Amino acid sequence: MEEKYILLSLKKNMEEKTMGIKKIPKEKGIDNSLHVLTEGYLFISNRSHAFGSDIFETHLLGENAICLRGASAAELFYDNDKFKREHAAPKRVVKTLFGNKGVQTLDGEEHVHRKKMFMSLMTPSALKRMKEITRKQWEFACEDWKPKTEVILYNESLKLLCRAACEWTGVPLEEKEVEEKTKELACMFESPAAIGPSFWKGKKARSNAEKWIGDMINSIRNKELSVPEENALYKISMHRTLQGELLETETAAVEVINILRPIVAIAIYITFNALALYQHPQEAEKLSSGNEQKLQQFVQEVRRFYPFFPFIPARVKEEFSWNDYIFPKDTLTLLDIYGTNHHSELWSEPDLFLPDRFIKWRDSPFSFIPQGGGDHYLGHRCAGEWMTLEIMKESLDFLANAITYDLPTQDFSFRFNEMPALPHSKIIIKNIRKKTKDCLN
Repeated sequence: MEEKYILLSLKKNMEEKTMGIKKIPKEKGIDNSLHVLTEGYLFISNRSHAFGSDIFETHLLGENAICLRGASAAELFYDNDKFKREHAAPKRVVKTLFGNKGVQTLDGEEHVHRKKMFMSLMTPSALKRMKEITRKQWEFACEDWKPKTEVILYNESLKLLCRAACEWTGVPLEEKEVEEKTKELACMFESPAAIGPSFWKGKKARSNAEKWIGDMINSIRNKELSVPEENALYKISMHRTLQGELLETETAAVEVINILRPIVAIAIYITFNALALYQHPQEAEKLSSGNEQKLQQFVQEVRRFYPFFPFIPARVKEEFSWNDYIFPKDTLTLLDIYGTNHHSELWSEPDLFLPDRFIKWRDSPFSFIPQGGGDHYLGHRCAGEWMTLEIMKESLDFLANAITYDLPTQDFSFRFNEMPALPHSKIIIKNIRKKTKDCLN
């Protein structure tokens, strides 16, 4: 029997070589899920470096998984004919971060139709309005900081972005609700990788938020609540499926939250904006004129350099071959977001913070993927990416040019196995003063 097995294996290997099939490098171990928690953002890159390959196979959450990194891998991953999102994300991520039946989990015509609705919200005038709202909220926040000895920038950014997100979408928000709603929205992106009480806290936060938004949607549909028709809350409430039916209330609530939550999550980027200003003073000096291009280059490098989202999942639609590697049907596949943005073949000196690299950089949908790759309209690239840039630029300009502040001794370090990663002090600032004539005295 043993000789027969060896002969069959040799025959199979010969057939694979004849067909031009290559074996994907495979990590040992019954299940390597624990390593995801201990290595975080570096999980895929660490193994890619060890294998000397941008593709390898491992075992996660009880099943085989193929891990990818790099531009060509991203181009493959965002091929909607080869990959699907249905049942790709772990249930714990759906129950906290994405929500059930949200746009991130859809495929085919249904996804394109829902995504078209989201993209219709991202008009130049709507983006300009968010930019103005963001500036106003920074001004309000600065005034609120006036009597305080010091503030934690991350926490304050969460609150001001919650206010901005609700104002932009048309969601009514009373000032007494800000703390509670901010915590609920933040819990959704702070808890997916957590274990135990933190995860359940995130799950409960989503449930509370969906009920909050769902009640509003029902009130709009019943004409008990009047909101501007051009705002996102109204458009999503009245959005109809390909079958001409209104979205289920729960699904519509998920999609409204899919605008609110990502806007609030930009607080992570804002905190890294502040860290970059501190760690790279020579680059901060280039922002003093408030030049739009310089601000753009700086925030793009923040998005490339610092960790935000580690990797994203999909499943193989039907078996196919790519670069002589076989991808079996339904195989879980992960694309390394952080690793692709630090790939040495795509970026010169990837581990250095160099905003000037974006001076002549041409927008690539596959080499620079902090919020996903591919096409915004037909693919799964984040619909709010342009909004993220506007909010980040406005926030950066305020921190660099509108105020002065001191940074007391604190822990600026962060760990790659903490998802989301943040400076441990969350950036404490004190002695905050406006640079204008009406400075805070």
